Amino acid sequence: MEIFYYIVFGVLSAVVAVLELSRTSKDRVATSSAFTSFKNNYLVVYSLMMAGDWLQGPYVYYLYSQYGFDKGDIGRLFIAGFGSSMLFGTIVGSLADKQGRRRACVTYCISYILSCITKHSPQYKILMLGRILGGIATSLLFSAFESWLVAEHNKRGFDAQWLSLTFSKAIFLGNGLVAIISGLFANLLADNLGFGPVAPFDAAACVLAIGMAIIMFSWTENYGDPSESKDLIGQFRVAAKAIASDEKIALLGAIQSLFEGSMYTFVFLWTPALSPNDEDIPHGFIFATFMLSSMLGSSIASRLMASAKPKVESYMQIVFIISALTLLLPVLTNILVGPSTEKGSSISFGGSIQLLGFCTFEACVGIFWPSIMKMRSQYIPEEARSTIMNFFRIPLNIFVCVVLYNVNAFPITIMFGMCSIFLFMASVLQRRLMVVAESQKPISKTQDWIPSDKFGDEEPLTA
Repeated sequence: MEIFYYIVFGVLSAVVAVLELSRTSKDRVATSSAFTSFKNNYLVVYSLMMAGDWLQGPYVYYLYSQYGFDKGDIGRLFIAGFGSSMLFGTIVGSLADKQGRRRACVTYCISYILSCITKHSPQYKILMLGRILGGIATSLLFSAFESWLVAEHNKRGFDAQWLSLTFSKAIFLGNGLVAIISGLFANLLADNLGFGPVAPFDAAACVLAIGMAIIMFSWTENYGDPSESKDLIGQFRVAAKAIASDEKIALLGAIQSLFEGSMYTFVFLWTPALSPNDEDIPHGFIFATFMLSSMLGSSIASRLMASAKPKVESYMQIVFIISALTLLLPVLTNILVGPSTEKGSSISFGGSIQLLGFCTFEACVGIFWPSIMKMRSQYIPEEARSTIMNFFRIPLNIFVCVVLYNVNAFPITIMFGMCSIFLFMASVLQRRLMVVAESQKPISKTQDWIPSDKFGDEEPLTA
């Protein structure tokens, strides 16, 4: 493997280490032993759930290409995943609020394990079924677990400020450290040990099974809407009314859809962008580098949110602009540098520049996650949290499906350009959200989301 990859990874590691070691203890919060036990249990489960997702990330596109499918076929498989998330996501989110978040979390594990098993088949229909199951699981991952945590935290009577400790450490572990380890482990299984691209999916299934066992034996059930008279349609109405009546919620949903739509399109595009002529690239190691960049972003976000200024609504405008510029790099390099023509070689000079830009984009992703969590905690009502969060995913999935459906109709540079435009739009909407929030001066019904030192309190994580 080229030294270039090690240099990028090493520099990012050093920067993250400096940022983390330079923190002070002024933001640490004293908590109870009961809360520490509850928090660590959730962190173990959440880390396993995210590991089950991250292990698959580096080799999804590559596995499909190894089965002989072209970019259009692979695009339709991705559409199946996002389409199922759009069609079933809102329903399962509402059922999670009504029937129980713990059941929804177990359903996530079962759906994703079955999805991993389908990867052993080269048959297109079986792989399509796996993508549908994966789309349902993704909707649950990004709604049911957060909803269960918030409700259970409040039900047990813990201090509202302590919720930030669990959130911030979950981001650091699940979206940072676990993602990096998962990428490196996937690379080890598939490339170094020679087990092939399906091996990371088998590892993911095992990790998810362990997490499901912990959920079943240690989690209690909780619900969103305590009213038994409100059916599924009633929950939809509550969520739709909240979005329609509050411009801040509508703007937040649009911003989230534009950014996450661009992000998920990037997930599909980065492999062919870095290896347009089948260049030999270490997929798992590059994925781990992306996740390290995301951890860097999370560290920066923690520092930003620890101070009163700038507010999250303010600095996210800049983050979206930087994200838009980074996804313009494939367009610029194609014009200024030109594509590589040698097949099967190492990464080209233009690819190296794009890799650095993609790392910057992933750093913006790392800033986005805790920032959007904070804004959701301020603006989304608790009684329909899962339903509203999955409502946000409807335009997101439509956007991604439209892009992937036309994947063969446009050059890859055009698709990156479209994502860049959508990110600029997100910046404009973020500006509008800040103006509306300041003009209305709302009093938040929930404790403000204040990240703590080193993404958590002073107590060590224990299983």
